[in-house]
Amino acid sequence: MIERQETNKRMSKIVKHNGTVYLCGQVGNRGDNMTEQTTECLRRIDELLAQAGSNKEQILQAIVWVADMNEFQQMNEVWDAWVPEGHAPARACGEAKLASPELKVEIIITAAYNA
Repeated sequence: MIERQETNKRMSKIVKHNGTVYLCGQVGNRGDNMTEQTTECLRRIDELLAQAGSNKEQILQAIVWVADMNEFQQMNEVWDAWVPEGHAPARACGEAKLASPELKVEIIITAAYNA
């Protein structure tokens, strides 16, 4: 069975299937710099994971898009402080033009949950 939460015509914020939860890409649009935007993005991820019955210790994979690789280190500083020791997921990071020019980071999460 597939369960979709917060669904509209374009997307679902959460999709659960067979013990895995998929989150739509999260951005940190409350902030002017990479540190603030990454912090906001991860706060939203925490909320969605909790809503899905999961948490950051159950993240399997993270795909991180940054608008400017020159800000990669600032994003990593926030990320490294957020990820629990011993629970780092498989991760990829690349540079991409994001949906709006003010956005600096978008993170896509796949995690396990207790079905």
